[in-house]
Amino acid sequence: MRGRSFVGARDDKKRTRDDKKRTRDDSARGRDGKPAPWLQTLRLALREFRTDDADDLFRLNSDPRVVRYVGNGKTTPRVEIERRLAQIIRNYSIYPGLGNWSATRRDTGAFVGWYSLKYCPPTCDVEVGYRLLRSEWGQGFATEGATELVRYAFDDLGLDRVIAVTHRDNRASQHVLMKVGLTDRGWGHYYGRRLRLFAVERSR
Repeated sequence: MRGRSFVGARDDKKRTRDDKKRTRDDSARGRDGKPAPWLQTLRLALREFRTDDADDLFRLNSDPRVVRYVGNGKTTPRVEIERRLAQIIRNYSIYPGLGNWSATRRDTGAFVGWYSLKYCPPTCDVEVGYRLLRSEWGQGFATEGATELVRYAFDDLGLDRVIAVTHRDNRASQHVLMKVGLTDRGWGHYYGRRLRLFAVERSR
């Protein structure tokens, strides 16, 4: 009897450890099985990208109006989306605390777009960015997400400066950046192009 009791107690402890592990594993993931959000705003949840997010990114980058002021202004082929997605995922371990994050609505779980904090070549400045589905424009999501990322950059990462760059004609994004607290600093050369520079410094 003592032997059975000892084994039973040992099994109970193992079940307890397994239950705790399952709880930790479950808490690290959302209801859809994808990574749980690491940052939330009132209406948005941001999480790391996974390889199975390629469909959402392809849908986002297939809209000519969404990419009008991005790069060459052309939509992105599926094979290039998958290549970029793989690099985004690798960058989480290369640049801790920085990256591109998938954004969904907290009320419906629907994909909204992405937000980012990343180094802006050819400088060491960290750039805040975002790209949203056209159906989500005009609802304040750009301002809401970018505001929280600037706060995160200063309060959590301890950065002293955050920048953003836009095409000269992208008035909508320029308006968002100024609402977030960045100010127009004139022209700069980024991504091989002459772009409008906006920046904000941490309050001392």
